[in-house]
Amino acid sequence: MSLKPWKAILTWDTAMTAEILEYTAVAFNIGYVILAARENIWCWPLGIIGSALSIWLFIDSKIYAESVLFTYYVIMGFYGWWAWSRGKTDSGKFDIRSLRVSTHIVILLVGYAATVGLFFLLQTFTDAEMPLLDSFTTIFSFIATWMVAKRIIENWIYWICINALTIYLYFSRDLNVYAMLSLVYTILAVYGYFEWRKDFINQIETS
Repeated sequence: MSLKPWKAILTWDTAMTAEILEYTAVAFNIGYVILAARENIWCWPLGIIGSALSIWLFIDSKIYAESVLFTYYVIMGFYGWWAWSRGKTDSGKFDIRSLRVSTHIVILLVGYAATVGLFFLLQTFTDAEMPLLDSFTTIFSFIATWMVAKRIIENWIYWICINALTIYLYFSRDLNVYAMLSLVYTILAVYGYFEWRKDFINQIETS
């Protein structure tokens, strides 16, 4: 008896499972960004679940730096949840911060250096696709996620740039749903910036 029909069914089931996981992860990740933009602490559990579901998909697509990044997202999700639970002001809003330009210059220089280092590792030791772009978006996503947890308003500017680049990265690896998600993320990052900026200005005026 030929095994081809069974192989076809197995392949179909695997593909369907991956697709279901991708759409589920996307739903949770969109929920995370929307709630983060609205300074809602429940963004963090949604982000944890969405990131955990994403890890396997990136490993399967050989975007290894992204799988490491989403593992970091899970860890930072718990940290952000804890940090935000302790960060509200007397008005019930979160204390939003801003960094000096000189601090951002240092962050950018460190980020570029780390990008080169990660690119070398991926290029040398893995079969990663598009290792330079993968390294850049991964390193700066590490930085931007830390900024979100610390409630630094400029995180949204970083995310606008990162998400715009990941649109191309995901499309190139046939992760079309994630590519569209990055487009949505880019739009939501613009929304998040203006929402936080409004609260930041009010915070300065009332201090």
